[in-house]
Amino acid sequence: MNLKYWLALLYAPKIGPVNFIRLIKHFGSPQDVFAAGRSEWQAVKMKANLIQYLENIDWKIIENDLQWLEQPNNHILTLEHPDYPPMLKNIDDPPPILFIHGNYKLLTSQQIAIVGTREASEEGKQIAMEFATNLSYQGFTITSGMAYGIDGAGHIGALNATGKTIAVAGTGLDRVYPSGHRELAHQIAQNGGALISEFPIGTKIKRQNFPIRSRIVSGLSLGVLAIEVPDKSGALYTVRHSLKQGREVFVIPDSIYNPLVKGCHRLIKEGAKLVDNVNDILEELDSCYQLPTPIIKTPAQVKQVKSANLDNEHQLILEYLIANPSSIDDLVELSGLDVNKISSILLMLELQGMITIKAGGLYGLK
Repeated sequence: MNLKYWLALLYAPKIGPVNFIRLIKHFGSPQDVFAAGRSEWQAVKMKANLIQYLENIDWKIIENDLQWLEQPNNHILTLEHPDYPPMLKNIDDPPPILFIHGNYKLLTSQQIAIVGTREASEEGKQIAMEFATNLSYQGFTITSGMAYGIDGAGHIGALNATGKTIAVAGTGLDRVYPSGHRELAHQIAQNGGALISEFPIGTKIKRQNFPIRSRIVSGLSLGVLAIEVPDKSGALYTVRHSLKQGREVFVIPDSIYNPLVKGCHRLIKEGAKLVDNVNDILEELDSCYQLPTPIIKTPAQVKQVKSANLDNEHQLILEYLIANPSSIDDLVELSGLDVNKISSILLMLELQGMITIKAGGLYGLK
């Protein structure tokens, strides 16, 4: 099983993404790294503690990850997997492995990151929700770090539009941080979104991991929208990564007397684009990218999904279909449910007049 070598190499002492990838490029694959002998390891100036790890690997170290993978809606993508998001793969230090709970196909969608302070004002959170909602209507996935404040508001804004959102964690996916966002994490996964992490199962809260994960937030996205970023905010890590990665940076300004936006104003001075509505973002991106097709959702459609009083599985399938007409096979792969369960759900939704069969045998919103 090739995956076990990827996982085992991830646990190697002080390996890091750059060294992980360097070893793969030199030896050919993680399995080849383990198969090489001491002389080959020493030839690439491998440190003694890493050689000792490779020679004495205890395969129990990856048991928690493999057990987690067996649970519904859990996925692991390695750099060699065809569904590994290409934009993230092309940054200087892509994570060798992504742990995903939810819709892993969403990682290749066109995304806008929304970042800002944890200590956001009510106005700032409202702005984040409104931009996330309107960007969702335009077909974008909203990506953020699920922190309190602006991050959480961005995720909620996407969910309010029955849109899709991705939360990038700084811990293993067996825990939710902050703990007050457990329900938000549940809603993200249940409504066609995804929780992702580069850290193996069991990874606890470590302060240094949160700036590290910021490169994933920006690396997945076409651009980053900064809302209420103080001069010494953790959100600046994401912005700095986005500039290094060649992503667009959008900033919402405010009063010069507001300490919550000192970082925003500095970014504008450094060349970030000042925006005050979603059209500003669309105009900037339209010159560089083929933008997604807007998802036409009337208030009636949004109300229909929210008030349908469906259980989680039926709600999940309906959320998939409101954005993208899909085949039964697509829904099986996305949801992790078996074909009989999917067929039963589709039949019930069709009988309720909520979905219909479209051209090519695809199911979609009626």
